Amino acid sequence: QVQLVESGGGLVQAGGSLRLSCVVSGRTFSNYAMGWFRQAPGKEREFVAAIGWTGRYTYYADSVKGRFTISRDNAKNTVYLQMNSLKLEDTAVYYCAARNSPYYSDSGREYDCWGQGTQVTVSS
Repeated sequence: QVQLVESGGGLVQAGGSLRLSCVVSGRTFSNYAMGWFRQAPGKEREFVAAIGWTGRYTYYADSVKGRFTISRDNAKNTVYLQMNSLKLEDTAVYYCAARNSPYYSDSGREYDCWGQGTQVTVSS
């Protein structure tokens, strides 16, 4: 059983930065591709970023490209999401997800395990 625990969310002003972390336990972390998704109030969950099991390959939603960076440290069983130049529309609950595959996906249905989420609120 894989467990994911996110942290690092909070309240930040527009233009600011936050770094989210997701620690994975229970299985061999390096076997999993990882993704970040978010869900704003009244909206569907949407893909944010994903990373393959080696960390070499990454993929981003157009809305965050150039502002967010996903990375992973397999020695620490942790995936990160560095968020810069935050905008009001980035406000959401952010979830990390693990896919039992070397390859990432931008579809939430392709992921096997999810964290509980961490709230990110961007204020003006």
